[in-house]
Amino acid sequence: MVTEGTADLSRARAALLADDALGCVARRTDADGRVETLTGTGRGVRPLLVWLAEHRRLDGFCAADRVVGKGAALLYARLGAKSVWARTMSEAGLAALRAHGIAASYGTLVPVILDRAGDGMCPIERSVERIDDPMAAEPAIRAAVARLMAARR
Repeated sequence: MVTEGTADLSRARAALLADDALGCVARRTDADGRVETLTGTGRGVRPLLVWLAEHRRLDGFCAADRVVGKGAALLYARLGAKSVWARTMSEAGLAALRAHGIAASYGTLVPVILDRAGDGMCPIERSVERIDDPMAAEPAIRAAVARLMAARR
């Protein structure tokens, strides 16, 4: 039995895995059979922040992403995604998606998303460690990204 959105999620996942330049793919099929696919490039939560800045919504979309920690999960909730698959998902990301009524699946579930050096918690995941509200998550994540960008200069 094919459940609503299963084909969209499978195709989003296949598109993501077929193109290393993509950070995430979101897809939906409307009641008239029209398909809409959105792609995001860049690492981490960058594509999600771009979609938010563009006032884009993911209502009815199934999304596939490379890595989903709690930060990305809260951004997907803010965007209104219906379901999210991640190649790697943190336990906090899974819990946040489920808490916001978003169907979640993954390739690998990890206790926490690590920073790029692999020796500590990802700064984005850390920025929302005590936040559960998607509206509050976005400014906290944007501040963390700004700190990371300033540190690279």
